[in-house]
Amino acid sequence: MEMSTEKNKYMKQLCNEDGVIGALAIDQRGALKKMITKFKGSDATEAEIIEFKKIVSAQLTQYASSILLDPEYGLPAANVRADNAGLLLAYEKTGYDASTPGRLPDLLSIWSVKRLKEAGADACKFLLYYDIDEAKEINDQKHAFIERIGSECQAEELPFFLELVSYDANISDATSKEYAKIKPHKVIDMMKEFSDPRYGVDVLKVEVPVNMNYVEGYGTGETVCTKAEAANYFKEQAEATNLPFIFLSAGVKADLFQETLRFAKNAGSTFNGVLCGRATWADGVESFITKGQEATIEWMNTQGRKNIEELNAVLKETATPVDQATVLING
Repeated sequence: MEMSTEKNKYMKQLCNEDGVIGALAIDQRGALKKMITKFKGSDATEAEIIEFKKIVSAQLTQYASSILLDPEYGLPAANVRADNAGLLLAYEKTGYDASTPGRLPDLLSIWSVKRLKEAGADACKFLLYYDIDEAKEINDQKHAFIERIGSECQAEELPFFLELVSYDANISDATSKEYAKIKPHKVIDMMKEFSDPRYGVDVLKVEVPVNMNYVEGYGTGETVCTKAEAANYFKEQAEATNLPFIFLSAGVKADLFQETLRFAKNAGSTFNGVLCGRATWADGVESFITKGQEATIEWMNTQGRKNIEELNAVLKETATPVDQATVLING
């Protein structure tokens, strides 16, 4: 299945001059509220969330191929992004209802793919929590849900980025050693599922297939796999899909994320870029709350810029251009 000429036009706006996706993500809502609240000592306001997103967008998009924002708080930030930066807009409600089994997805009720496109989006992004081993009646709901979004994106000829976050319904801590042992299966097999053309996905945004903190030589404690085993998982992940795929940073520190990309490349992974969020800008939240706007701008133009430029340098060495993915983009 090849991408339409119209979708291809939008995809090119999301890539850098090398044909790689080096995107900045700040579509966080609940997570960003918690970060602001932590340093503020009281609840984050809507104005604070909007202002922080604007600062990140205005200062850092000149170094990124594109930016991912949410339509709830992020449209003012979209309006101040650099001219060179494409725009992805999130379509999901933040979080999930923990009182209901299955981490079922939901949409922003006053948005549609048509409306995201009218707001200037070059792509629609949707986040899905998925456990490949969960009950069929739960996963069938998720399959139908993604089929609907894929059909919407196809109708609007807007690229569909599906962000997949794995979990296990019986393991509460996804950072645990117990989960690290089964993470490769969870990540790789869900990628296989959503590479099926019936879902209409154009790009997969995914976790790396291992928890690097449990890989020999990377973590500080116990390990669950050797470097050779981890390398095999990265290679198996790349072979699991014929779609372009990009890595999310999952909130890890910038240095570890960059080292992980080098490891992936050396293992034979053909990933096509990143959508990197907190690894780039998270440490700027403290400046924003404790020192104010000018100090935050200064932080973004020093440490924030350093984080993203170092990441860009790593991508230049490691990432495969999107048009070299198995599914070639028409152009």
